[in-house]
Amino acid sequence: MSEVVILTEAAALQIKDMMKEHDEADAMLRVSVKGGGCSGLSYGMGFEHEVQEGDEVLEQFGLKLVVSKEDAPILNGTKIDYKQSMMGGGFTIDNPNAIASCGCGSSFVTATNKGTPENC
Repeated sequence: MSEVVILTEAAALQIKDMMKEHDEADAMLRVSVKGGGCSGLSYGMGFEHEVQEGDEVLEQFGLKLVVSKEDAPILNGTKIDYKQSMMGGGFTIDNPNAIASCGCGSSFVTATNKGTPENC
């Protein structure tokens, strides 16, 4: 079975650094999808301490990731990377299920889930 979410080593290191900064070293990273954004769906990432019923727990580069059973089909095969440049750094998300996205790159739509678009 393929991973629902694939973290690059750069993303995992950045997330671990953020966890240390926020005193969340024992937390897991929840990767989620919610309605909204210009296209209808948007990504969410946050620290989590409890696994909910039906959650899938993955471990990559020593970091635990949590994805809900509802979000798993939408995120299946999604790659999260961290890029550093002269202008600063940021996470990039490459979702093979997204058929359209907005200019900001954090809002998208899939063939089976249109979400709830908002005015930008």
